[in-house]
Amino acid sequence: MHQKSISPAARLYTQSDDADRFIDLERLAAIALRQARLIALCAAIGVGLGVAYLVFTPPEYTAATRILLDDSLAKFAEEKDAPPARVQADSMILSEVEILKSSRLARTVVAAQKLDRNEAFLNPPVSPVGWAKDRIKGALRPFSSAPQPAAGSEERARIGKAVALLQQGLEAERIGRSYVINVSFRSHNRKLAGAIARAYADAYLSDQLDANFDATQRATVWLQGRLTDLRDSSQAAALEVEKFRAAHGLTSARGELISEQQLSDLNSQLILAQAETANALARYSQFKTIIDSGQENAVRNATIPADKGNSPVINDLKARYLAISKREQEIAARFGEDHAQAVALRREQSDLERQIFLELKRLTESYRNEYEVAKSREESLRGNVGKMAGQSSDAGASLVQLRELEQKSSALATLYQAYLARYEEASQQRSFPIAKARVISEAGDPVSASSPRKSLVLGLSLVLGLFGGAAAGALREFRERFFRTGEDVRSALNINFLGYLPSVGPHLAATAPRPGSKAADPAQPVTPRILRVAINAPSSSFAETLRNAKLACDVVMQGRQCKVIGFVSVLPREGKTTVAANFAGLLAANGARTLLIDGDLRNPGLSRGLSLAPEKSLVDAIVGEQRWQSTVLIDRTTKLAIIPASVRGRLSHTSELISSPGMRDLIAEARESYDYIVVDLPPLGPVVDAKAFAPLADGFVLVSEWGATPRALVRATLQAEPQIAARTLGIILNKTDMKTLARYGAFGGSEQYLDRYASYYVEQAGMNGKGA
Repeated sequence: MHQKSISPAARLYTQSDDADRFIDLERLAAIALRQARLIALCAAIGVGLGVAYLVFTPPEYTAATRILLDDSLAKFAEEKDAPPARVQADSMILSEVEILKSSRLARTVVAAQKLDRNEAFLNPPVSPVGWAKDRIKGALRPFSSAPQPAAGSEERARIGKAVALLQQGLEAERIGRSYVINVSFRSHNRKLAGAIARAYADAYLSDQLDANFDATQRATVWLQGRLTDLRDSSQAAALEVEKFRAAHGLTSARGELISEQQLSDLNSQLILAQAETANALARYSQFKTIIDSGQENAVRNATIPADKGNSPVINDLKARYLAISKREQEIAARFGEDHAQAVALRREQSDLERQIFLELKRLTESYRNEYEVAKSREESLRGNVGKMAGQSSDAGASLVQLRELEQKSSALATLYQAYLARYEEASQQRSFPIAKARVISEAGDPVSASSPRKSLVLGLSLVLGLFGGAAAGALREFRERFFRTGEDVRSALNINFLGYLPSVGPHLAATAPRPGSKAADPAQPVTPRILRVAINAPSSSFAETLRNAKLACDVVMQGRQCKVIGFVSVLPREGKTTVAANFAGLLAANGARTLLIDGDLRNPGLSRGLSLAPEKSLVDAIVGEQRWQSTVLIDRTTKLAIIPASVRGRLSHTSELISSPGMRDLIAEARESYDYIVVDLPPLGPVVDAKAFAPLADGFVLVSEWGATPRALVRATLQAEPQIAARTLGIILNKTDMKTLARYGAFGGSEQYLDRYASYYVEQAGMNGKGA
């Protein structure tokens, strides 16, 4: 498939898809260097605010005490239970922390230290933040609907305020995974901080003792009343059991009824008889199976257990049978099965088989008799058990009631014993004055202030200032919309970058007399000094940039006898006229036949800057009133030919004039007389004159003010003017602050080495300043 070619104009607006996808450290470093002053200023402001905070914030002192929760302290007074599980232990410690933070314990400390009467505690010094909060609350108080304090509540209000301040300055937290609680208190008075921390530890231990005493006291009173009721109920239940047993004749021996003992014995004998019957039946069934298999199988193949077939007769016959069988096999293997001795051994073997079978039948019969006897005994015992069970069933209902009464009596007796033990334990613990906690680190009066921490505040202020400066610098960078470096030009417009033109001081134009004045000397050059910077300083960086523009023109328009070059800008006052005049003057100073045309018919800045007032102008040549050769002014120093525009009045329809046949004829005739035709055209933004002149030009040089012309505006303007964009030879950044430029260049870029280039340039005075 044929690939469609892309024109230079289309390439101009194409954005690179290979934009940086990763963090560019060099770019970040360059941004940091550019915004270093702003960041330093913000950091200094942050440190200053931190210093002000330290100066106006009253110091706070923190006293801390540590309390260990230790159950082993009460191990002599109560039975030691299993240690609680990890989750239960964590919950228990967190519960103790909440007790330390409770308002009840705070009221105890307030009362012990008389904090409700301590003005230093009730009215501490206020920090700037606290002062601001108080002012805001005071301003909002008229709008709140808080009730007015009742009469006589001043004392309660002071106590409530003291409790609130105490809870506000208190911190209680568990230390790691241990059983230690750290209790600390902050105050502006170091002695008051230590006293309150110690008072909190004492109040907590006393609270534990009081809580234990109150709990055991209440438990003892309740248990005492409960024991009386349980004792009466247990005795009544035991008496009812005995009365029921006597009324129904349920006598017992060794704790059981006699009928139950007899029935239990018979059941035991029946179980043994059933086992004997089953054993006898098994022996009989096994031997009967052997006999039923036949004589030969019974002797040769049947397996007779050793513990049952241990009759001496059978054992002897089996031994003889095995010996004869082995002998017969040996004779048959050696002499053949028909040998007389083998035949005799087989007959003897058959006789032994018959004898063994008869003996097995006799044993089987004896086992059958044993089975019959065991079965008869089992049936007899079963009948006796049934008779005894029938006799015991008459007392069944009574026995059920008796069991129920006995269970009730036993439960009441057990409950009474348990409550009695708990009552005795509570009575002993009530008078045991040891809490399950102890102080392992007593609070002392703090020596140095804990807040504000100077190093932390200053460090945080510095960091916040740096972050603020970085944010402000980043905002400035993200809002950067102008051209600063050649890389910005290439990435935004994708056109050739021709170089930087430094700012020139306004005093360069001060030596030129006003147009039309008598002081204008015909022997002087036509153009003022500001338009002759490249001529007066040919070894300057200003002139070198214009040489680079000339080289670009020569390369692109190589082979053309005359080159028509238009100088344009997007906005007015970007220095386009100065660049065009200096470019043309440099060409003329180098010996090239050069014609400079002021094509800005609405605002002819070039013509107004001439030292001599022109009597004939470009408009006269275009409309045919004058030959164009008669409108040309010659600079006697450089031989530069200049066609000025009319400065006597404003013209309309300038686009028709600049693209008229008269203008085409002028350019065509001038091509035969000059090597270069430089046209100073109006800006692209306000008027369309440059677009109208585009068919007559061989190329355009775009002039943009450094750090002032928005990139988006330049890109949009060139997108709207594809004819000019297609013929644009490059862009020049004018009015560049060369001292600041290095801060915008990337590491390794040419902007970083401008100071090294200085040895090759001889700059004119005032050229590097921030001029107009």
